[in-house]
Amino acid sequence: MPTEAIELRRLGGVPDGRQLKGRLRRFGNIRKLPSGSRRGTSGPDSLVRPPPYTFDEWDDADDWLALKKAEIRGGEWRDPDTGAVNFEKYALKWIEERPIEPTTDELYQRLLRLHILPTFGDFDLDEIDASKVRSWRAKRLKATGATTVAKSYRLLKAIMQTVFEEDELIPRNPCRIKGAGKESAPERPIATVAQVDAMADAMGPRWRLLVFFAAYCSLRPEEQAELRREDVDVEARSLSITQASPELTTGRRVTGDPKSAAGKRTVFYPEFLDADVPRHLEFYVEESAESLLFVGERGGAFRRSTSGRKWRKARTAVGLPEHFHFYDLRHTGNTLAAQAGATVKELMVRAGQSTERAAMIYQHSTNERQREIAEGVDARVQRDRGRGTDRGDGDAKGTARARDA
Repeated sequence: MPTEAIELRRLGGVPDGRQLKGRLRRFGNIRKLPSGSRRGTSGPDSLVRPPPYTFDEWDDADDWLALKKAEIRGGEWRDPDTGAVNFEKYALKWIEERPIEPTTDELYQRLLRLHILPTFGDFDLDEIDASKVRSWRAKRLKATGATTVAKSYRLLKAIMQTVFEEDELIPRNPCRIKGAGKESAPERPIATVAQVDAMADAMGPRWRLLVFFAAYCSLRPEEQAELRREDVDVEARSLSITQASPELTTGRRVTGDPKSAAGKRTVFYPEFLDADVPRHLEFYVEESAESLLFVGERGGAFRRSTSGRKWRKARTAVGLPEHFHFYDLRHTGNTLAAQAGATVKELMVRAGQSTERAAMIYQHSTNERQREIAEGVDARVQRDRGRGTDRGDGDAKGTARARDA
């Protein structure tokens, strides 16, 4: 049976002059091509747009034509050619137009290059559907870590949401997998006080304070990279955090504001560093107020390539696992502050975090802390029982008499 296709023309336009099945059609037409199939158009204009498929029955084609007419009248019709935009070109422009930090830009570029473009780079926007996204995610989960896949999925979803919601180039965002953008990375490890002190000794006198500020002041590496002599107040035991210099994978540092608005803050260091801070200022920092607090042997700002080697050697010497990173010292410091009784708000201020959700991860409970809590409960109950011993004995005796009676 020959297939039927349709041809849609301007809504409310003049008749196209063809008599079809005894009817004069004012919107579009269904006509037969010399090959025996049908040819069609769609849209509120007079451009020829064939449907995405053909029909075996004339009535099916007529129903589709009526559906398109209703979409046009309801303002829901989309030009099928609007989504014919290359994904790679759109995605690169999308990143370029975002007001993001250099480190975030670097992350997005890497996720695109390694995990997204190899699959979707040659597709047009309207060719990316939910089934392709599901298939892509399943393959990436087999090839790399779940955290990287979650980051890649969030980026793809954000791009396609702009395509759908702002530019209106597709009828729906194809990224609709529940929970696919959530990261379930394992809880970061923390070090003991003895391990932190051993790490500081192993790193050597030039980098000793770097370790202590990370662990006991919860400073980010990029914040320490921009600390200067004028930011240290020895009398007040305070550090003024005003800028940060994150290091890109190329080795270039990008100096600017801290990670968040809350990053600009004053952090107070503990009293036991009263000897280490002045000693570091005397031996390793130039006299100028603008002099960097942490510099290498040649006077340049510390780099991952240099401090990283020292860190790995020290970590091995101390016996910390390979997955313990320098940034985990900050996690250690935040956890110590939480265990010292800091509230969520106080943790946010000290760590320079803008959201309670970020601070809450340091409220986790260790076995040691659980034992301390149990000991505290024990002490409280023993104290209260000691105060009310006579009353408790009296209640017990009264209960026994009532039972005997």
